[in-house]
Amino acid sequence: MTKPVQARSFDAIAADYDAHRPSYPPALFDAVEELAGVALSGARVADVGAGTGLGTARLHERGARVTAVEPGDGMAEQFRRSLPDVSLVRGDGNNLPLRTGSMDLITYAQAWHWTDPARSIPEARRVLRPGGALALWWNDGDPTVEWLVGQENRMRVFFGVEIPAAPSHRARFRAELPDGLDFRTRQVAWSRRVPIDVHVANLATHSDFLIGDPAAIRDYFDRERALLTALFPDGEVEEAYLVSLAVAHP
Repeated sequence: MTKPVQARSFDAIAADYDAHRPSYPPALFDAVEELAGVALSGARVADVGAGTGLGTARLHERGARVTAVEPGDGMAEQFRRSLPDVSLVRGDGNNLPLRTGSMDLITYAQAWHWTDPARSIPEARRVLRPGGALALWWNDGDPTVEWLVGQENRMRVFFGVEIPAAPSHRARFRAELPDGLDFRTRQVAWSRRVPIDVHVANLATHSDFLIGDPAAIRDYFDRERALLTALFPDGEVEEAYLVSLAVAHP
């Protein structure tokens, strides 16, 4: 399974992705402005790998002049339903369909790991104006919350992935940031309270589940839902997140 094929797996579940994936807290965008040295209001921003527009919507609300870039047919269709007034172009970070020097800021919300940095970094440099910034962020479960760590470990066992000796809140910065750029980093903690079914539906939109064996995945989620119901008899969970933000001026 190649990275582009796995990335396109979201197209078939775009409506569920839009309905159940978490958004991002206001403090994240305060941190983007601070680290990038760019006020979002009035800024020209390219949100690359925009998906259904969860990050794009927050940038738009802050007054940015956003152009979303999305390769997937299903995700783009859902984006247009959700954000009909925001510009959307088809493409990806390895070959940005944008003019040279046209953007103040390029953002990747949960999307940088789908790119080839050997291509996406030169493209970011080309599209950004002098002094412009590149902002990458990932929204992950808070590794200090015991039940979330337990759930992550069960997923690792299911997919045959090694369980780390101790969960690391710096994992994204070590695994995802490319060499050769001087990144400034920040982490933002936040949470949302949702019904168990919404939490499980959110998990089900992750690409590893989308490309797996349907029967095995149904069985996995039946067992996970039963475990969560025992842990949270009121039927709701507090999803605790840690957003890892990295900003550079390439």
